[in-house]
Amino acid sequence: MRKHIGWIAGTTAAVLVAAGAITYAVAEDDGGGSGPGVPSADGADAGFARDMAVHHQQAVEMSYIVRDRTKNADVRRLAYDIAQTQANQRGMLLGWLDLWDLPKVSAKPPMAWMGMGDMPERGDGSLMPGMATDTELKKLGTLNGKQAEIFYLQLMTDHHKGGIHMAEGCVAKCTVEVEKNLAQGMVDAQQSELATMKQMLTERGAKPRG
Repeated sequence: MRKHIGWIAGTTAAVLVAAGAITYAVAEDDGGGSGPGVPSADGADAGFARDMAVHHQQAVEMSYIVRDRTKNADVRRLAYDIAQTQANQRGMLLGWLDLWDLPKVSAKPPMAWMGMGDMPERGDGSLMPGMATDTELKKLGTLNGKQAEIFYLQLMTDHHKGGIHMAEGCVAKCTVEVEKNLAQGMVDAQQSELATMKQMLTERGAKPRG
């Protein structure tokens, strides 16, 4: 256990170092927030940064909820890894918006940068594909043990599928190379976690939703 904790700490430190390096690279590429290289406020780079920051925040929230609802080491470890990774990535995305001197909130609806701005209003706190509703988050907070594990894995499976769709949109549409690379890394990592979560659901006699 002590060895695992040490590995986690080392991984987290590496992510933070990488975050600093990526942010510096963006500042170098785009003049630190001024100049012709800065993305437009309504373009894919800014849109992805804003929307994925919101999407990631909910994943962090769900992961902290389930951490307190189960004692299962595997689920708690997965939730910790997702929370740490997505919190760090969220910091990078918001940091880029600061570097570009662009707003963190847009008057346009979520996903407009993907050509999905006219998508039907999901309501109940579910702003983008894959996001859980407020009702689902409240339900997760009432469950314990195996029931909490299953519901978390189902919610996070949906969440990852929506996140992958968004990240693939950035890979196709974003213009800042390090942001495109981060988006591709999200796709690869979350696809791997989808396979892990499917196996964990199977072990609990359950399946992904839908």
